[in-house]
Amino acid sequence: MTELNPITVVQGAAEAMPGFEGGVSGAMNILILLTVLTLAPALLVLCTCFTRIVIVLGLLRQAMGTQGMPPSQIIIGLSMFMTFVVMTPTISRAYEEGIRPYAEGEIVDPAVAWNLAKQPLRDFMFSQIEAADNWSGVYMMLNYRGVDTSDPQSLRRADVDMLTLIPAFVISELKIAFLMGFRIYMPFLVIDVVIASMLISMGMLMLPPVLISLPFKLLLFVLVDGWQLIVGTLLNSVVQPESVMQVAAAVMAGGP
Repeated sequence: MTELNPITVVQGAAEAMPGFEGGVSGAMNILILLTVLTLAPALLVLCTCFTRIVIVLGLLRQAMGTQGMPPSQIIIGLSMFMTFVVMTPTISRAYEEGIRPYAEGEIVDPAVAWNLAKQPLRDFMFSQIEAADNWSGVYMMLNYRGVDTSDPQSLRRADVDMLTLIPAFVISELKIAFLMGFRIYMPFLVIDVVIASMLISMGMLMLPPVLISLPFKLLLFVLVDGWQLIVGTLLNSVVQPESVMQVAAAVMAGGP
């Protein structure tokens, strides 16, 4: 199965252009950097845990019924920094294994640098899919692309390219996010039902139940330290690859 390598594409374009026959020059390196910066928002949303975090926080705001509080800027900002916290080991590994050696000239072949740099991100996405047992999305994408998945045991991770892995990972993250959002919704829904039933029993049909239930939901959320619970649950729900955990354990133990 062929796979698109952006570094090879840029290098091929550089070799085809007059004056760049020697390979990727400084000008083309700048072009690569600008391309990466352009694609960075899409990579942040689709290839990290940002999707899961921002959806859960958005559903939390809807469940509490606080209209636009907290503002969308706060939710997106908190989701972004939480994503940085979770993805730092993976990004550091990608930089040390692929980007830095290529930038310093230790690796000349851009295809090798691309494969080394993307492998930590692939391990991260595979870890989330495996932890949630959402392989059905991977099989669906492979079937659509004409790959036989009748014997899943014979398939290896190397058989799944990035073009298949990214949408399957996004589907997995959406499924996890909505399941977590459902669990968050339930306590607030119970409060709304109880308040509505009390108002109906007292004959106060014209009084919106939201006006009465909102203070109780806010009080409950503050008493149980809701923000810490939600943020902690989101962080702990992301499974780090074994390779990252081994490196972290070695650092903590004072190893190499």
